[in-house]
This record gives sequence, structure tokens and C-alpha cells, in this order.
Amino acid sequence: MVPRTKQPATPPPATTPHVRVAVVGSGFGGLGAGVRLRRAGITDFVILERASSVGGTWRDNSYPGCACDVPSHLYSFSFAPNPEWPRSFSGQPDIRAYLEKVTDVFGLRPHLRFDTEVVELRWEEERTRWRIRTTRGEWTADAVTSAAGPLADPQIPDLPGLADFPGKVFHSSRWDHDYDLTGKRVAVVGTGASAAQIVPAIQPKVGRLTVFQRTPGWVLPRADREISALEKWLHTRIPPTGRLRRATLFALRELQVDAFVRRPGALRLVQQMAERHIARSIADPALRAKLTPDYRIGCKRILLSNTYYPALAAPNTEVVASGLRELRGSTLVAADGSEHEVDAIVFGTGFHVTDMPIAQRVFGVGGRALAEEWKDGMEALRGSTVRGFPNLFFVIGPNTGLGNSSMILMIESQLNYLIDALAALDAVGAAALQPTARAQRHWNLELQHRMDRTVWSTGGCKSWYLDASGRNTVLWPGSTSAFRRATRRVDLAEYELIKRPAEAAAASPAVEEARA
Repeated sequence: MVPRTKQPATPPPATTPHVRVAVVGSGFGGLGAGVRLRRAGITDFVILERASSVGGTWRDNSYPGCACDVPSHLYSFSFAPNPEWPRSFSGQPDIRAYLEKVTDVFGLRPHLRFDTEVVELRWEEERTRWRIRTTRGEWTADAVTSAAGPLADPQIPDLPGLADFPGKVFHSSRWDHDYDLTGKRVAVVGTGASAAQIVPAIQPKVGRLTVFQRTPGWVLPRADREISALEKWLHTRIPPTGRLRRATLFALRELQVDAFVRRPGALRLVQQMAERHIARSIADPALRAKLTPDYRIGCKRILLSNTYYPALAAPNTEVVASGLRELRGSTLVAADGSEHEVDAIVFGTGFHVTDMPIAQRVFGVGGRALAEEWKDGMEALRGSTVRGFPNLFFVIGPNTGLGNSSMILMIESQLNYLIDALAALDAVGAAALQPTARAQRHWNLELQHRMDRTVWSTGGCKSWYLDASGRNTVLWPGSTSAFRRATRRVDLAEYELIKRPAEAAAASPAVEEARA
């Protein structure tokens, strides 16, 4: 009798890990969410990151000259001051190092899952939870925080002939550091905030620089300097001095808000400063005319630079006051018909902001895609939650951007809202919440009404703040203090509470009393 071979035991089926909160992204928003969750006593969470390190936009944007246009001591978490900022406006390496330090100091490493791109977020109504499919397996979660951010996915125009261009092509946020630009004929397409930093950084080394400009931007001098050893010592040894510096910067920015959102005419003096800046920097009247905007300052993002105009006026630079129409081999054809032979193209053409790609991966109640919900324009309640997508919380959601201050202030307000929402669910014994149709609609009608008088609507320009229908679905039409007040506490009267199926019959109507 032939002995029977012992078959290996069949391994039990792998179970899908479940967490209280799944966070998408590890930039300022995602890391901030991790810190706030831990501080609230919630340690059952993961941070899903498609790249191999933290940093978000400050990891991706490593182009030459990359720096922040918000003062360093304001562009940082209030709970993680950095007394060692080297400059008043810090560069990309320093900001990225700061985020790595926050990750370590606040114990976020165990929660991070790198190289894990979210493929699909789907709401399971029968289980009142989210199922998250990623490139490295699945999770389920009671709640999801989307901190993917609006500056995550680059936008490159679909131009005839681009696929056949024989030279090098890359977007500013995907800079190819292995490609040497020295002596090359380089085209920079776009003249926004990234281009204003890239152009001065590469102009001295390239052979020929061609800048394609559809619309010029207003430029103000950049008051940047090294922070002295004495200042660093004071902020380290006497922390209130750092807090005072931050408070002063905050107050100055808040004082500017009224001009942007209520009285655009008050920006006239600022525009005169910009006009003097271009007059001092550009001697050639023809070039000066090309670079002078025909819209009110503030309508588009104001650029800060002392080196941009000199680089544009350099002998090896040509400014083409026209967009790029098509490519014929290595020849770039502008909308004005002019032709330009180049070896490399750098696209400084922005990101998918009003059509965030994450929306195509999110499916809520009834399997409805968030992209379908937002096909006529993004909107959310208080920039954070969307009807039909229970327990989905946005950080840097619709209409939470800023035109003149630090986004970190807005991020922290939205994190306050997230933590209060989770606490409210615990207090009332509900599984999930979603905005009522009335609350979401009322919030957005009021918001767009206020938007009508802002400089972004009345300034006479078309900016990346506007969606395809001309609505500003990106910026917040008010002060950061006003947004903080609006998101200080979740008002359950604006929400529908969802019980787990077995508990629905016992739901209590006195939800606010339960919270109290």
C-alpha cells in the first residue's frame, strides 16, 4: 500500500483589516489628521500614501528654486512650531524636512502605509463602513479622511504633436533631475507661481529660454532674508517669542482679507507697488507691455519674486505673449503663429484642482460616483462633507483655499471639524453622518453669493480658481478666523445620522441632548 502524502493545511482566508479612520495622503493634511486623531485618543487609523515617503506637494515639487510664498513661521502647524526655520520664506527642502520631523516627533510612522495608492473608496450601506481598495490590498474603515489635496495631480495640456516631440518633456511637479539643462534650448509653458521660481533658477544655465505666457501675473518684491542665529535662539529658548511672531504674521494677513473679499478697490495701492516693481525691473517698453496684466491685482494669485523680471529680461530669454498651440517635431507653434525650436519643455501648467482625480475613485450611497455628483462643480458642507458620502471628510475640500494666507490655518480648522464629528458620532451612538440636502445647498448658495463681490470674481481675469462653468469652487470668501468659527463644532442639525441596521429602530431623536 502506497502511503498517502500529507497535504499541507489550507491557510485560513486572510481577513480584511478594519480601522476606525483611513487617511488618504501624507502631506500637511494627512499628517495633521494623524496627529489630531492620536491627540483625540484614536490610534486605530492608517495613513495611505501612494509614494514612498511623506510630504505631499512638498515632496513632489522639487524643481529648481521651489519655495513657499507664505512666511515660514505661519506656514507650519500651531502644535509643532519650528524655531529653526532658516529663512523668512523657506525652500522646499526645509519644508519637507519639517514634515519628516513632524512624522517622527508625533509617532506617525507605525500608521503609514507607503507605496499604497487608493484605487477605490466604496461606501457599504449594509455595513455602514467604507471599503478601500489599494494597490497593496484592502481595508475597511468607519470613516475616511481625504487629504489627497488639490495640488497632487499635474495637468498637462493635450496638444497636437506632443506625443511625437523628440526632446525631453516634464511637468514642474515631476522634475527630472537626471536631465541636464545646461546649454539646452528650453521652453517653459505657463507663467504662474512655479514658473516664477523656475525661470530665474534655470535661466543662467540654459542656452536659450522661451517662456510661453498666455496671461501675465502681477509680481511683488519678495521680502526674503536669512533668519539670524539670535532669532533662532530666542524662539528656541523663549517659545512665546515664536508665538508672538506667528501671531503678528497672522494678524497682518487677516487685515488684508477685506480688500480681497469685500473691497477690491482697496487693492489699488498694492497694484501701484507692483507697477513700480515692473517699471524698475524691465527697461524695454515692449517687454514691459507684454508683462503688464490688464486685470486687477489679486484676481489671479500674486507672485512674489525679485529675480523673475531680470530673468525674463535676460539676453537669452524670449517671452512669447501667447499660449502654445501645437508641436511639429521639435518646433513649438504658438497661438500667434510664431515658431520656436527647443530641446526640452517644462510645463508649469498647474494641477487638476476643480476636477480632483480622487473624485473618480469615490463611490457613495447607491454606488454614485463623487465625480458624477460634482460634474456641475464641486461643493461640500463647510468644505468638509458631501451628501451621499457618509463619513467622508475632506481636508482642503471645496472652497477652503486661500488667496493671501497660510493653508495650514485652514487645514487645522478642518481637522477640528473632523475630530468633533467623530466625537459627536460616539456621543449619540450613531455609525455615520451625512449633510442634509438643505444644509449643503444653503451653505453653498450663501458662499457663492459672498463670492460675487470678491476680487476673484470682479477683477477681470480667468484663473485656475474657476471651474468650467466660471464658478469659484476653490477659494474661501472670508478670513481664516471666520472659517475657524464656522468649523469649530459640528452642528448635528445640519446632518442626517445613520445607525447601523440592527440599531436603527432604537435611534434616539434627542441627539443634541446626548452630545451635551
